[in-house]
Amino acid sequence: MAGSQSQPADSESFEYMLLEKDPDHYRTVFSGPSQISPWIDPGVLNLKHRIGRGPFGDVWIATHHQRTEDYDRYHEVAVKMLHPVKDDQLQLFSARFDEIFGKCQGLGNVCLLHGVSTQNGRICIAMKFYEGSIGDKMARLKGGRLPLNDVLRYGADLARGVLDLHSRGIIVLNLKPCNFLLDEHENAVLGDFGIPSLLFGLSLPNPDLIQRLGTPNYMAPEQWQPNIRGPISYETDSWGFACSILEMFSGIQPWRGKSPDEIYQLVVLKKEKPIFPYNMPPEVENVLSGCFEYDFRNRPLMTDILRAFESAKDVDYNNIDWDSPENLRAERPTQPSGINWSHYKDKLQIGDKVRSRKLKTSCTHETMQIPDGTIVGLEEDGERDGYILVRVHGLHDPLKVRSSTVERVTYGFAAGDWVRLREEDKKRSQVGILHSIDRAGAVYVGLIGIDTLWKGEYSDLQMAEAYCVGQFVRLRTNISSPRFEWQQKRGGGCATGRISQILSNGCLVVKFPGKFSLGEVCSCLADPSEVEVVSFDKCEGVVKKYEHLEGFHWAVRPLFIAIGFFTAMKLGVFVGKGIARPRTRKVASVSDQGGDSSQKVQQQQQEVPNSAGVAWLPPPVVNMLFRGDGPEPSG
Repeated sequence: MAGSQSQPADSESFEYMLLEKDPDHYRTVFSGPSQISPWIDPGVLNLKHRIGRGPFGDVWIATHHQRTEDYDRYHEVAVKMLHPVKDDQLQLFSARFDEIFGKCQGLGNVCLLHGVSTQNGRICIAMKFYEGSIGDKMARLKGGRLPLNDVLRYGADLARGVLDLHSRGIIVLNLKPCNFLLDEHENAVLGDFGIPSLLFGLSLPNPDLIQRLGTPNYMAPEQWQPNIRGPISYETDSWGFACSILEMFSGIQPWRGKSPDEIYQLVVLKKEKPIFPYNMPPEVENVLSGCFEYDFRNRPLMTDILRAFESAKDVDYNNIDWDSPENLRAERPTQPSGINWSHYKDKLQIGDKVRSRKLKTSCTHETMQIPDGTIVGLEEDGERDGYILVRVHGLHDPLKVRSSTVERVTYGFAAGDWVRLREEDKKRSQVGILHSIDRAGAVYVGLIGIDTLWKGEYSDLQMAEAYCVGQFVRLRTNISSPRFEWQQKRGGGCATGRISQILSNGCLVVKFPGKFSLGEVCSCLADPSEVEVVSFDKCEGVVKKYEHLEGFHWAVRPLFIAIGFFTAMKLGVFVGKGIARPRTRKVASVSDQGGDSSQKVQQQQQEVPNSAGVAWLPPPVVNMLFRGDGPEPSG
């Protein structure tokens, strides 16, 4: 049955008393079922032939010989032979795999793992052999497109498998159609259980693989440089999942034909998103649009994705011609998501302390309807953005507001606050952004210098100065060697820049409008713990105030320069046309000689226009002073 999960049949745990020498002293011991060892003897694993190749290694078909007192059998398995790693790092890899192996046992939509072994000095992960994958099925179909019902059914299966791994603390990071396997009942099964996270940090033959956490066409922006533009999180898998679903719909791989460097430029620097096919189910299109938010905090979790696919499966789409050319065109850009998914990630409860959310463009809480209140009532209809009742000090009746308009405050902290770590560490930044805090006081903070969210207690944090887009910042005077290179003034000293973007780990993207490089505005990254905000009020002395005004002036000077050039060019063209335009003048003769005079007038009227092609000569001074139809002076 699709979506069913088989749980391992664990025997019940029990306690018993252990006697230690002295009969009056006992020790309580907890006993449970023994854990299955993931190690496979290399002698019982026989590789046959290779069936695939990926960025992290090769895939082989092998024969696994299992022999016990009760049975002796051979069965086929799929083996992922990874790239070689150093001998001194095998212990670290083994510890990581042991942890994942125990967590993956019994999951219905995740591939069954048999264990790990070594062949010719390379690590081999043995798993159940499946006859095909979704990628193979797409390759056999015309246009590579799957039917709508299959996409919705497979999407629900895969979302359920990813959600199972996320609930056990495992991030996949390598979601793509060729890693989506099909079992004997045509159910989709995840064929990758987080191999990039297993290999991350280990020495590999290709240095690009050390920093690459997945396949480039399906990688989220934070996967490229997790310690700088990260960190990676569960929402990172939402990006790869959405890329795979779009490929199933349209048959076109995201950024097909692009090199990894080109994809990096498009996805990370230019923030380009993949194209959407027309006439997708609205609930699926809405959730997939949210998966491509540059800031992963605004992406939906896998629970929201699974809910959208489950609801779409119950709708009858037979009356819609999904195979028509209009429905299969993939020329429409990604539409922005109409839902801010970050507002629904924290499930509010009665008794929580809440306050109004601050604006994205503001560093402080302004125009707060609820400065500080307590939830005393919740709607029970299960609506995502339902109404809540908040009791505020000084008001007799509680306020009825939407849950998305408030944020939970625990121990004085709320998600999105700028915080500083009390303990210093040179490898990571001291200032970051709080991503979440649970009711027990555990906090998760995004910091520059680490690949994942930093976990600690609320007592390890203190509030830090907040930053927002549009502020002017400069490097602190006591910072001699900053984490990132900073722009310098022509006469020496650090330039003043303007914040154009704030990443999820607090990393600031600073632009310097006054410095040009081949027509592009210069920008750099900055550690928030190494910069300070500059404003007219904070500048001491006339010189400092002038420097700040000069920096602000540079922010708008390019616009005025462009307008000036454009105006000058238009004026020059207009004047030039006016000077070069020929004038037709009717010249009357002063002679009164009958018929001969009329012929001369006609001859002169014909000669004057024909002279427009000759070189222009300045007119006599008398014509410049007296402009009329009178006689022209001779000579």
